[in-house]
Amino acid sequence: MANFHVPEENYYTKEHEWAQVDENNVTVGITEYAQDSLGEIVYVELPEVGQKVTQGEPFGVVESVKAVSDLVAPVSGTVVEVNESIIDDPGLLNDDPMNNGWLICIEMDTEKELANLMRAPDYKKLIEKK
Repeated sequence: MANFHVPEENYYTKEHEWAQVDENNVTVGITEYAQDSLGEIVYVELPEVGQKVTQGEPFGVVESVKAVSDLVAPVSGTVVEVNESIIDDPGLLNDDPMNNGWLICIEMDTEKELANLMRAPDYKKLIEKK
């Protein structure tokens, strides 16, 4: 089993998205585990700035040579920023999914939804079971 980087400060979904919270803004990406499972990513579809997203619902698609997977919103809110670099060069997700490979930034509706997400120790347990 590979040793995946799982930053302690982030939140995680069971669908393998990470969420980094900075006050009311949440930056979202896919975990190293997700990238490794998908293989070489060749296409990413992301929402427009201003679009509303709902916790647990798809907000975009990532396509690899192996599969097409929905991207699931970790929190509800409004998309305030989209990483255009990923759309132009999906390969960034292969190289650096936890930093330069971020996908969107959401202005969250309520902090209460963070309670529905996993913290790093629980996420590590989830991926160790795989």
